[in-house]
This record gives sequence, C-alpha cells and structure tokens, in this order.
Amino acid sequence: MNNRMMMNLLVMAFFVVGVGGCSKPEPVEHNATEFKLVTTDDANEDIGTYYLPQDTSILDEPNADEIFYGKRLLNETKRLLPDHVGAAMNCNSCHISQGKIPLGDPYINSFITYPRVMPRSNTMVDLEGRINGCFQRSMNGKPLPRESAEMKAMIAYMEWLAQNTPDNAKVDISNAGKVDTSLVGDPVRGEKIYYVQCATCHGDNGEGIKDSRGDIVFPPLWGDESFNIGAGMARTYKAASFVKYNMPMGIQTKGLWGHGNVLSDQDAVDVSEYFTHKPRPDFPGKVNDWPTGKKPKDSRY
Repeated sequence: MNNRMMMNLLVMAFFVVGVGGCSKPEPVEHNATEFKLVTTDDANEDIGTYYLPQDTSILDEPNADEIFYGKRLLNETKRLLPDHVGAAMNCNSCHISQGKIPLGDPYINSFITYPRVMPRSNTMVDLEGRINGCFQRSMNGKPLPRESAEMKAMIAYMEWLAQNTPDNAKVDISNAGKVDTSLVGDPVRGEKIYYVQCATCHGDNGEGIKDSRGDIVFPPLWGDESFNIGAGMARTYKAASFVKYNMPMGIQTKGLWGHGNVLSDQDAVDVSEYFTHKPRPDFPGKVNDWPTGKKPKDSRY
C-alpha cells in the first residue's frame, strides 16, 4: 500500500467516525469563583452560593450597554469624567480587579448594603451618596448629578455584580483585611519600605505613572494629583489594611492580585504612616465629619 492510498484511507476513516455519531464535545465551562450567601442578621446561616460572573455574561442582560458603560466609567473615571475628577485617579485605582476581589474593596455587596448609616457622617447614606463621597474625597473632585446617565450606569454595573442576591442577604466576603491597630507606625522605616516595594509603580515622589496618552497606569499616593485628606486612604490603618492584602501587586503567592501577605502588619503600618502623611489636597468638608466625636485615632484632622 503506497502512501497516497494510506492517506485516503485515513481521511475516509476520519469522516466515517465523524458522521457515524461521535458525540459533540461538551462546551468547556469556566470555573467561577464561589462565595457563600448569608443573611444580614445571621452570618452563620448559609442560604446559598454566589458565583462571580464573567463579564461576557453582561451581553445577556437587557441593559447590557448601560452596564458596560458603568464598567468603563469605573475603569476610566479620570478620562471619561474630567469635570468631576480632580485627582489622577480612577475608581478602580482602589477597587481591585473591577471591584471583584475580596479584601480589595469589592463592589459585590455595594448594591445590596445601601442605604446605611455611615459612621463618618452619622447619617443615612444611599449608594448615590456613597459614590459621590468618593468623587469628592478619593477623587478630589465634584459630585455627579444623582439622575445622570453616568451615575445610573455605575450603579447598574454594581447591581449586575450583585447577581440578584436576595433581599436581607449578602455575599460572605470581606471588603478589607485586618491589621493590628495597636502598632505604632514608623515613617522612617516606612520610607525605606516604600522605595523597595512601592516606588517602581507609584514613583520616587509618589507621583504615580501615566501612559503616553496621559492616562493613569498607577495612581499617585501624595501630591496635588492624589486623593485628598478626607479620603479613607489618607488614614494610616485604613491604608495599611489595603496595602497588606493587595500590595505589592507584582508579587503573587496565591490569589489574583498579590494576596500573599508579602508585608507584615508592621511593614504595612509603617509604609502607610509614611505616604498618608505626605502633602495632599485639603478637603473643606472635613469640618462636618465625626459629629458624634467618635473620630478614629488615625484621622488626619
């Protein structure tokens, strides 16, 4: 049997097998990250499972365009909303992986946990008010009109991310990790940690990094283009809880974004004490904060 005949037989065999009823391969399903659903009044009661959705599933939603717009606004806030963002910051500069990562300030529970009383103002705040608080503090900018298409789009993204979580329930994830708040920050040691672990992305002078078009790659940690003094990230222990569990982003021992406790509690507190006390914009509205006097010990004012 020559080679040509052998090839013809192989081709025929292929088609016979293919036509003869071989089952079509099942589509490969991506393994979605799972979290428990719990009731808001009893965190020990397991009421179901939350599956972190893939962004491609947004296409199945009737308001897909609005959700995608909200996703873009959270990723590209400075570029798309320059009149409302004074800092060189995007929303997702602090909400890791589009608000999907535990301990990285996720949005997953945002839609279902507001309105609620905020300790800083001691008032009931809805989700629009919470978003605008970030625009005024973390973004050092101006609030969005509550009925604007942009506000509605960002809330639509957060509602989609909630994935129809039932009323009076929440996803069992933590927004932030814990650090030992009895530790005293050493800014001198913190400066050394900053230049070893942080300066590559955030700059020798905390100025951050922009690309050739001027868009933000890594946000500034101090200076005129950083978050203002009223932002939660301007507080030592608040910043340290973010830094410890999410930074440095280039080192991953597990998880998706450096979730490996690369820094110790003392490291995180020291480096946070260093950069939070660097010069940054003021926030005139700070005079209304902590009206009951229960001010955190790391407050800058």
